[in-house]
Amino acid sequence: MKPRMVGIMTTYRGLDKSIYFLFAARIVNSLGSFVIPFLTIFLTDRLGLNEDQAGFYVMLVATSVAPGSLVGGKLVDTVGRKKILLVFQSLSALFIIPCAFLGNSMLIPWLLIAANFLNGAAVPAYSAIVNDLTDGENRKDAFSLQYLGVNIGFAVGPLIAGFLYRNHTQWIFIGDAATTFLALTLVLLFVEETIPSREQIRESFKLTSDERAEEGGVLHALLKRPMLLVFAFVSMIYTLIYSQASFSVPLQLEKIFGPEGPKMYGSLMTVNSLVVVLLTTVIVGITRKIMPVLNVFLAGLFYAVGFGMLYFADRYLLYVLSTFIWSVGEVLLVTNTGIYIANHAPITHRGRFNAIIPVITGTGFALGPFITGKFIVHADVKMVWLVAFFLALAASLAMYLLYLVEKRQFVGQVVGEVDQIPVDIKINR
Repeated sequence: MKPRMVGIMTTYRGLDKSIYFLFAARIVNSLGSFVIPFLTIFLTDRLGLNEDQAGFYVMLVATSVAPGSLVGGKLVDTVGRKKILLVFQSLSALFIIPCAFLGNSMLIPWLLIAANFLNGAAVPAYSAIVNDLTDGENRKDAFSLQYLGVNIGFAVGPLIAGFLYRNHTQWIFIGDAATTFLALTLVLLFVEETIPSREQIRESFKLTSDERAEEGGVLHALLKRPMLLVFAFVSMIYTLIYSQASFSVPLQLEKIFGPEGPKMYGSLMTVNSLVVVLLTTVIVGITRKIMPVLNVFLAGLFYAVGFGMLYFADRYLLYVLSTFIWSVGEVLLVTNTGIYIANHAPITHRGRFNAIIPVITGTGFALGPFITGKFIVHADVKMVWLVAFFLALAASLAMYLLYLVEKRQFVGQVVGEVDQIPVDIKINR
């Protein structure tokens, strides 16, 4: 065990101290992620909604992140990363607290929609801070560390919530809010403000990469980066498939295993997080030299197998195996998506890029429960996995084609740079 821990510490050595404290805050915050994982079950079991109605509210909760993120992205680029993170996530927690005392009121979903809107405004700040404090050499390590932090907490959080759900439901809401405030205390005390100075922006105009500063609005900057837009729209399919982990999986478990379903679902989410915690460093090390878009292609194959096999799953162990497989795909997807966005985001638009690109990619996650809820009304829930299998294969193919285009462009750039070297220097080489 000791050599493994030494290897992990070596991998993440040398990062800015703010990234380590942000990592700690992520652990605490995700430790209290009680509400969203059990939202589908709460809506159907406690509020008495059917799958179609529950899918509608889950969609609204997920969709509310998008406008919040767009508002927050602009403010992150103009007001500051840390200020926006503290203000909006605090407000989000304040909207969750009343849900603990409203019983089975239909006001609860609307409060959660508002809370998710406010939380969405804080999300771009996290990625912008990591972008600001890293470069091409250590960016993958920093992003994977933040992702690891989320899952260290999430490995325990849903398991606790699973045991609280039946008899102490109010503590799911109170605990979620309390851990948010504790995490924000760490940010307040130990994370620095990282918004680029005017001098840093002026210097960035000398860069030849996509991280150079851009004048004008976010649409202008995005249109100059068409590969990023293609990547974002294809990623919508990935997130639509992934949304079924929190919508169709618990529904199918409850259908097959009855009252034991919620506990089983909580344990599967723990399996998911443990896979991420134990394998993220290993997977990042193995795939370090592979282009991010090719890693995302591989993630799609893991999704196809992991989610597709649920069409045949009728035993708990098969759900565990499925969760392991798609969790590996999740590690590949999440760690490389953040890097891909960061490598294409201009220094002047980091907040907005980290808002609008996740909004595009997250559209699939937001619409997934709504679309699937409609689908399940007319078909058995297991048919969802057959559709997911073919969608994952199609998305993987699209990512591989994008990889081929980027590889050709990269080779062309290298050849162009070599051609610009004076002949006598080439000969001396």
